[in-house]
Order: sequence, then C-alpha cells, then structure tokens
Amino acid sequence: MRARALAALTLLVGVTLTGCGDKIEGNAQPVGSGGGGQTINTDFDKLMRECEVVATDKIGQIVGDAVFVNSSFSGAVCMWAISDAPGGEAMATLNWYEMGTLNNEKTTNDKLGYLTGDITVQGRRALQVRRPNDNDSCGVTAPAADVGVIGWWINYRPGTAHPDPCAAAQKLVELTLDLAR
Repeated sequence: MRARALAALTLLVGVTLTGCGDKIEGNAQPVGSGGGGQTINTDFDKLMRECEVVATDKIGQIVGDAVFVNSSFSGAVCMWAISDAPGGEAMATLNWYEMGTLNNEKTTNDKLGYLTGDITVQGRRALQVRRPNDNDSCGVTAPAADVGVIGWWINYRPGTAHPDPCAAAQKLVELTLDLAR
C-alpha cells in the first residue's frame, strides 16, 4: 500500500513539473487591453442605465402628470418617489431580472400571498399582481425582449383618489418592451 501511495505521489509530481515546463508565446498585457481595442469600463458609470429605459417625464405623465422628488437604484431595482401625483405622493418601481421567469415570479407571488392573474402585454403572457385588499398598488411583470423579466409597480397613497395603478404599471411595461427591441 505504501508503494502504491509513493508511486501515485511520484506520478503527480511528474505531471505537475511537466506542466510547469510549458512555454506560452506572447507578451503579458494589462487588463482590458485585448479584444480588438476595447477596454473594460472600471468607472461603473453605466450602472443606472436600466433606470433610464423610460424617460422620467414619461413615467410622471403615466402616473398622473406627477413631479419626481427622488430616484434610487438598488441591485436590479430602480425606484422613484413621486410628488404631486393624484392623491399626493406615489412610488414607481422598475425591476429587471436577467435570469427571471414568469413561472418563478408567479411562485414567489403565491408564497407572498399576492393575487396574480394572467394578462397579455404586446401579445405576450404577463402577470398582473396585487396585494390582498390593496387597491392602491399594482405590479405588472412580462418577459423581457431578450432574456429575463421586467416589472413595474405603482403605489399610490392609500385611501386617496387616484388612477388605476394596474393600468399605469401595464403602460410602463409596454413602453419598456418597445424600447428594449
């Protein structure tokens, strides 16, 4: 048994040393210098580009001729706090999950106890989502033009007069799909 272990170790050392003796032709290059002259953007200045898929003024128009107060970005979610919306303040939220699926979204919504129904957006199956007993907010999720899913949520101030949040969310999904083509 000891002889077998010694033979295996000798073979492993031999293979390792043989690999170290290989010579690779060429010159070392700095990161980002290859690939036909393209460089890697290490400034991370395009992180919020997804948040610009629908213009801010268009979002405001759809939510109800609103003025935006603040926007933020967290992971795959863009959020806008809105003032002067019908009923006062509102919130618009965009999510874009590159590896997401409608089935996964439906399963997650079911686990959360949300009410999810199938609708059609631009000829595609989509989901309309509501929280139970909440007529002030609504989300619509649809397959993205290439991969994954996109979704918009509209939340109006509870108990105030405002447009249908589902209609606004659906319109924003339609615009996002148009622009993603």
